[in-house]
Formats: sequence, structure tokens, C-alpha cells
Amino acid sequence: MNRTLFFVLFCFLISAQLLNCAEISFPAFISNGMVLQQRSSAPLWGKSTKNSEIKVVTSWDSKKYLTLSDEKGNWKLSVTTPKAGGPYSITFEIDGSMTTLNDILIGEVWLCSGQSNMEMPMKGFKNQPVEDSNMEILKSANPNLRLFTVKRNSTIESQEDVSGEWQAAKPVSVKEFSATGYYFGKLLQEMLNVPVGLINSSWGGSWIESWMNSEMLTSFPEVEIPKDESDIREKNRTPTTLYNAMIAPLAEYGIRGVIWYQGESNYDRHETYTKLFKTMVDGWRTKWNQGIFPFYYCQIAPYEYGLITPEGEETINSAYLREAQLKAEKEIENSGMAVLMDAGMENGIHPVKKRVAGERLALHALAKTYNFEGITADSPVYKEMSVQGDTCILSFDRAEMWLTAREGELNNFTVAGEDRVFYPAEAWISRSKVHVKSEAVKFPVAVRYAFENYVDGDLYGTEGLPVSSFRTDNW
Repeated sequence: MNRTLFFVLFCFLISAQLLNCAEISFPAFISNGMVLQQRSSAPLWGKSTKNSEIKVVTSWDSKKYLTLSDEKGNWKLSVTTPKAGGPYSITFEIDGSMTTLNDILIGEVWLCSGQSNMEMPMKGFKNQPVEDSNMEILKSANPNLRLFTVKRNSTIESQEDVSGEWQAAKPVSVKEFSATGYYFGKLLQEMLNVPVGLINSSWGGSWIESWMNSEMLTSFPEVEIPKDESDIREKNRTPTTLYNAMIAPLAEYGIRGVIWYQGESNYDRHETYTKLFKTMVDGWRTKWNQGIFPFYYCQIAPYEYGLITPEGEETINSAYLREAQLKAEKEIENSGMAVLMDAGMENGIHPVKKRVAGERLALHALAKTYNFEGITADSPVYKEMSVQGDTCILSFDRAEMWLTAREGELNNFTVAGEDRVFYPAEAWISRSKVHVKSEAVKFPVAVRYAFENYVDGDLYGTEGLPVSSFRTDNW
């Protein structure tokens, strides 16, 4: 009897051990409730027992896939996704053990990244609200909008996974999610009428260099790459660390594109921002290996950074960073910039108007990625200047419907002569051109518009999109 009992117990332990060996695991974002990019070859990956055959069946077409794990147990494959729909399931079988991921939607997936103005949740920060957020949160339930927030992490070693979970949009999940990202995704879901998945990976106060790996930073010798964890003095401002911890694990997950809101923490290094930004975008696209996917971004909003000399002069002007972002639009293929000249706050670096930011980003996606006709996504942009007597005449591109002044007057123009001293100027619109003059400057050579830390932009395209700050000089 004892020998029989021992034999049964022995068989049970062996069976349990075999079952434990036949395990399969996934990164946090490959899970129940996830959204896969529609009509794509969507990568899936994870870990299992080494040198094992993994059978995968997708419920939307009953198609079977086979792959083998390597010596370390890593495995990867891609599944063909249909047009938007769901919920579906995917079943994984290894050594007779079955694992099923359920409640999977097929739709449009976007990565949201940047610093605090992307990270800022719908509930706001303490003493820093998001405009109209409470009522928006109340009405936010939408099973076809799924949200995933990557938990903050910073490391010099490239990671394989992140912390976070997919959640359907509802008040308790939306209040904690990126406000800019939410408004972007909400408008996309409404207009496309398909499931939308948003992955938010952002960290307030972060440098752009933190979102790049060492390979991307090779052409920037002034950037110090950390060699060990002790070099991480500021977790969000150490080059490579946020890329390693919060972007590298996501790379190759099927996405339609990226939205980005960052730059405030680089405003004092505007000279290198355009090149850094383009290099980062190129690097991310290479790592994702999904082509030149759309990359839409917010220009930083006006804010009084407050660095004033005893003589009352600004030591650093964030308009130069806005200018660098404006230049990047020409440098980065398949991109677009949401101008926020009318959505800043003089004494708050976190503007309340997150709906404006998110929806202007969505206009870019709807017009350029999803080919909606009849809408405008791009703000007018300065083209060239001519001088007639004491008056400068400015021409603009992307101004087919001409220009307009929000309050009927233009109050943010200055003009300078050869002495490079700028004076407040009178400005008026004539069709698609702006005329600028000042009684103090008889022979003008340069004009600037809203070229200060904080202004309330007042020059718009007729469609309602503000014009970026700009200058005609290169002083």
C-alpha cells in the first residue's frame, strides 16, 4: 500500500514538473484585452521552455502558426490580422499545455510618448487641472478604446518587458491616462469607428536624449553615455535610460504611428534639438522595422520660463526651441506638428487645454494617415519677406484660405533695422499676406512674430489653426 501510494505520488510530482516546464509567458502588453494593428503582420513574442515547438491559432481565421523557442526559451512569430473587429482570442499550445489570450481587439494602435505634457493624466496634477476633465472622465466609457500606461523605469541595460496592463476606457482608467493621448485616441475612435489602442510611455521633465539609445547618440559626442547605474543621477535626464527601460521592450509591437509631446526640458539646448529629434525618430523607425510610420508631435506651448537678468532681459528664449521643432517638420518624413501658440499659460508649464493638443494631433492623423478629405491639419507657415519702403510684407505657405486675426488685431509682431534692435510693430492682414511696420524703424530688415517665451498667439489660418512663432532673421 505504501509502495503504491509512493508510486502515485511520484507520478503526480513528475506530471506537475512536466506541466510546469510547459509554460509560456508574454510581455505585459501582449495580454488579454490588447489591441493588435489591423491588416498587418503583427509580431508576437515571449518565453517558454527551450527548444520547444509552439503552436498558435488565431480565432478570427482559425489559421495555425508554428514556431520554435531557442536555447534561452525565446520565441517570436507574426500573425496576419484582418480588418478591424473583435473581440477575438489567440491560443498558444506547447507540449500539450494550452494558454489563451482573450478579449483581443483588432484596430489602430498608437504609441504616445514624451515628457510631462504627454504624461499629464486626465485628472491633472495636484493644483494643475486639465480643462473640463471631470465631465469628460464621467462620459469616457468606451470598450473600443483601450489604454496601456508604461510604468516609469530608468536603466542603462536594455529591458525585455515593462510594467502595465491593458484597460478599456472607463472613468477609473481614463482619469489616470494621458490627457493628450486620450483626446487624440477618442477622436480617432469616433471618426474611424474602429477599436483604437493607445500605449503611453512618457516621463515628466525628461530630456530627448533619455529616449535615445547609445547607437542613436553616436553623432552627438557632447552627450555623456552612462556606463553603470551609478551614472544615473537624474532618472529622467540621463541619456539612453528611458529608451532602454520604456521604449526598447515595446519595439516591433505593431503600431500605426507615434504621437510625441516633449521639448520643454531641452529648451536651453535648442541648437541641437532638430538633429536630435530627427535622429531619434529615424532610430525608433529602424528598431520597429515597420517602415516610415507617421510621427506627429506638439510644438511646446508658450510659457514664461522666468530666467530674467537683473537688467530685465531673458537669458533663454524658448521660442528658439519652438523654431527647432518647426524646422524638424521639414527634416522628418511623414511627420506633422500641432502648433499650440494659443494654448499656453504664462505661469504654468502644464497647459490646461489638453483637448486642443490631442485633437490637433488627431487632425494630422485623420488627414495624412487616414486620408480624410475636406479637413486641414497643417498651420500656415512663414515663407518669405519683401520690403516696400518702411513696410515688410510677409508671405506664407499652406494659407490657401488666407489668414485671420483671432481678436481682429495682431499684437505680437516686432521689426528691426540693421542695428538689430526690435520694436513693437503695427501689423495687418491683406489676404494671405501680413504687412508689418514701425514708426521707430524707417529701414526694416527683419521681422519676428511671437518670438518670446510667453505670448498668446493671435495669427491664424482661416481654418482655425494658429501660426507658429517665427523670425525672418538668423541673428
